[in-house]
Amino acid sequence: MVVTKELEIGGKLLSIETGRFARQAAGSVMVKYGDTQVLVVAVSGKEIEGADFLPLQVEYREKLSAAGKFPGGFIKREGKPSEKEILTARLIDRPIRPLFPENFHTEVQVVGSVYSFDGENDPDILAMVAASAALSVSNLPFLGPIGAVRIGRVNGEYVVNPTFEQVAASELELIVAGTSDSIMMVEGEAHEVSEELLLGALKFAQQQISTIVEFISEFAKEVNIEKMSVPEKEVNQELLDAVSELCDSKIESLITTVMEKQERAEAQKAIYEETKVALAERFPEQEAAINKAIDDLVYYHIRKSILDKDLRLDGRNTKQIRPITVDLGVLARTHGSALFTRGETQSLTTLTLGTSNDEQIIDGLREEHSKRFNLQYNFPPFSVGEVGRYTGVGRREIGHGNLAERSLKNLVPLDEKFPYSIRLISDILESNGSSSMATVCAGSLALMDGGVPIKKPVAGIAMGLIKEGEKFAVLSDILGNEDHYGDMDFKVAGTSEGITGFQMDIKIQGVSFEIMEIALHQAKEGRMHILNVMNQSISSARPQISQFAPSLVSIKVPTDLIGKIIGPGGKHIQGLQKEYGVEIAIQDDGTVSIASPNRDAAVRCKEYIRRMTLVPEVNESYEGVVVKLLEIGAIVEILPGTTGLMHISEIDHKRVNKVTDYFKEGDKVTVKLLRIENGKYSLSRKALIAKEEAKTE
Repeated sequence: MVVTKELEIGGKLLSIETGRFARQAAGSVMVKYGDTQVLVVAVSGKEIEGADFLPLQVEYREKLSAAGKFPGGFIKREGKPSEKEILTARLIDRPIRPLFPENFHTEVQVVGSVYSFDGENDPDILAMVAASAALSVSNLPFLGPIGAVRIGRVNGEYVVNPTFEQVAASELELIVAGTSDSIMMVEGEAHEVSEELLLGALKFAQQQISTIVEFISEFAKEVNIEKMSVPEKEVNQELLDAVSELCDSKIESLITTVMEKQERAEAQKAIYEETKVALAERFPEQEAAINKAIDDLVYYHIRKSILDKDLRLDGRNTKQIRPITVDLGVLARTHGSALFTRGETQSLTTLTLGTSNDEQIIDGLREEHSKRFNLQYNFPPFSVGEVGRYTGVGRREIGHGNLAERSLKNLVPLDEKFPYSIRLISDILESNGSSSMATVCAGSLALMDGGVPIKKPVAGIAMGLIKEGEKFAVLSDILGNEDHYGDMDFKVAGTSEGITGFQMDIKIQGVSFEIMEIALHQAKEGRMHILNVMNQSISSARPQISQFAPSLVSIKVPTDLIGKIIGPGGKHIQGLQKEYGVEIAIQDDGTVSIASPNRDAAVRCKEYIRRMTLVPEVNESYEGVVVKLLEIGAIVEILPGTTGLMHISEIDHKRVNKVTDYFKEGDKVTVKLLRIENGKYSLSRKALIAKEEAKTE
């Protein structure tokens, strides 16, 4: 049975349909908004025995045929997912993952595919809505539905699902997912907006989300698929009592004792091992259940200590920030570097400056474009004291790097003011809580250390939440364990003036605006503290870039002369690069960037290009070079690549019998441009001699 339903949102029709596409999947929905269409399917597999997690896999792919494009390269087929596709898969995953029963351990796969793209409406939001709808019309025990929107603010007005053009003009870009009455996930960036403005955007988003949730709920009722039952998990009360009797007091003592992360991990491991050995004979083959019972005790005591005593694992109260140290210029030959350490979290971030040739080319559904600011984040296993495989960059690393990049990018100077490509690399050397926000801090510091004139310093902080019933506590600068055993991870980055980046994920089924407001204002207090510490080391960019960074000069030339600089087959530009030892990049608007380790060489090359692109003017004099001798005169290069004829009669007032009596090839001569006829230049030395004689008389 084909079921279709429509809803107007943001001035456009949102259409969802099921029953026509991918009918063997557990749930399948095609969503259309404008002329952008996304198909999302949900399927289930086998139950994972002994699992204590939800084996959920989310995939998202943008087929270039959706935009009428061919993939690049020789294969002409889509390859591994792009960064945009990975980030969208994470956007889908994060709000739906908490909405499955805790004891549901069956494989679930959600796959989104873009089949049509209109160039205006981003398919990522549609994929989130379609995933919610596909799960809602499946037999899977999904506790949704959820809704999702993108919010912009243009000319002082909030806009729902803005176009790409509107996003470019917006004060903020906010992606929000949630249920009918609470927020589940937040992601976005802003131009230093206030906490109040962001809260207003979240409330506006919630209104739109409620409408979408009701819309999907009605759609699911029409489809009327019976949900699979999830049996209640059996509880072995005798085992729980035995575990509690053996180690409850030990766990409580461990939680209230201040110690470092590795020391705590070893002490906790010892409790696990001692308990399992003590109960092995009484409860054979129950190691997993014993581990889970101990973990539940850790969960209980960490949360109880915070809620009842305002006491955290490292002895702080809920608002305190861990000790911070800043070290600048720690790497000798990089263009800028910073080591930012907050407690047991440490980011070593390096800056590299390059030319426009170093910009990243982005080719996806939209028109190909370049990106001059890139931040890349690496999280090696040793940062948490573990051994691990070194494979490709994981989804988490891409997500964390993207958040830090979005938090900093609007503070980076425009190309016109600072015409460099910029690359930041954050290597996390230690991790115990919010390495992405440490990356924001270290990235800001490295930029200033390298002389990049960012508008203001930027800092970031991660907020946590412990909530039991109506009682809750918001935590500033969370530890790894507080993230693991807590209910929320809310990251906020910004300057002293406002918010620039944010991301929120929760493990419970939504948070209230009261909690969001408290978290945002508490985050501001923490951010100001961190900025104050950073500013004591450096508060603005160094006056000059590193001596090891390329010196960069630029010149604007008429676009119709770009070909003259490049030359046939790149002959001219390659010759200039070799002669002056520079790297030249030319943009479509005629901007020529010249980079070199030797600034004098770059300046000389710039002057050559300036002269090369000058338009010769009649009656102007030029210092030229004789490039060829003829019987009737001499060919003189008056500007790079521009030659004219100095006729034998224009060499001197006296009769000239042979040109060779006056010149040889390579001689310099000052001439006057007499006239331009049919693109040919007539030159005179005699005219300047006459002029000088007139002055003498």
